[in-house]
Formats: sequence, C-alpha cells, structure tokens
Amino acid sequence: MESWKKLNDSTYLGKSYQLSGLDTLSAEDVRLEEHHGNLYYIPTVKNQNDGKPVIFTMTTVSADGFVFENPEHDFPQKITYNRMSKDSVAAEISGTYKGKQRAIKFPMGRVK
Repeated sequence: MESWKKLNDSTYLGKSYQLSGLDTLSAEDVRLEEHHGNLYYIPTVKNQNDGKPVIFTMTTVSADGFVFENPEHDFPQKITYNRMSKDSVAAEISGTYKGKQRAIKFPMGRVK
C-alpha cells in the first residue's frame, strides 16, 4: 500500500505500508524528485542502508508505466510501476540478489 502527497512542483512524498494481521506497518519513506529534467525515486527504508536514502534514476517512461534503476544497489536494482487499470497499479522490485535473479510484485488498488 502506498500514499503520496505533493510537496511542491518538483517533489512528491510517499509512504509505503505493509499489513501484518490487523496492524499497518510503515515500510519506507519515498521522495519522487525532479532535478534538471531527470526524475529520481529516493526510498529510505528503516533498518537498511544505515537509514540513508538510495537514489534510483528514471530510465523508461511510457503511457502505462515507468522504470527507475540503480545498478549499483544490492537489491533491488530496478523499480517498475505499471498501470493495470484506471484504479490499479502493480509495482515490482527486481534485480540480482545473491547471484540469482529475483522479482517481487506489489499489486495495488485505489482506496476510495
């Protein structure tokens, strides 16, 4: 689950959540920032990377989705968002982890 809000003309702030039974747990904070014509996805995950953000650069954009990549990151190296319908998207993190290709999907629907 994700929620987003606009901070200004070049920055959106997001939070992703996971459910554990009936509890909602914060998984990561994200900044989506535009600088000099480039778009960056910058997550900060508690208890990972010493609490420092990781920068992913947009490499692909289409009418139905976009891809951010950071080939130097341990895992994931790629974050993909694809529109599935008017009210749903699927996010996927993927890349190489311990020498093996891995991908994890996160289907999401709009909460009304």
